Amino acid sequence: MSRIGRKPVVIPQGVQVEVNGNTLKVKGPKGELTQTVHPDIKIVVEDNLLKVERPSDQKEHRSLHGLTRSLAANMVEGVTNGFTKGLEINGVGYRATKQGNNLVLAMGYSHPVEIQPLKGIEFEVPAPNKIIVKGIDKQVVGQMAAQIRAVREPEPYKGKGIKYENEVIKRKAGKAGKAGKK
Repeated sequence: MSRIGRKPVVIPQGVQVEVNGNTLKVKGPKGELTQTVHPDIKIVVEDNLLKVERPSDQKEHRSLHGLTRSLAANMVEGVTNGFTKGLEINGVGYRATKQGNNLVLAMGYSHPVEIQPLKGIEFEVPAPNKIIVKGIDKQVVGQMAAQIRAVREPEPYKGKGIKYENEVIKRKAGKAGKAGKK
């Protein structure tokens, strides 16, 4: 049986969980999230625990069991604490600024790149080379961070570009030069 799927999700105080058919609705101090789950998977709310149950041990049901539990746990975590994803900018002249709600990136192109936040997303720019993406939906925060990173992905020779905070760039050796030629 799925170890993740069996583990119940603890519902903190101030968070309301509603189950209507195969729709899960979680409401908390930071906002409200809704997720449609597979019709075969059953969600049960008892006391302050949310449990996910599956009808059989078929491969599909086993995989949906853990997935549904993870999605539910992320929803509860999101409405209580929220999620953040950090990005770092490396390169001479590369920088980020915030204009209103939008993020403006100077990444060596002829014009600055302006990125509008998705619904429920907030940008923070504590330094010109740091960007923090905040939101309550883990999937949307990750998607927004990936869109920002795609503006200029880090290159393998000098590491210039936008990378995730904890990302390690595999470096390549440059040209060998004329040392070996006669």
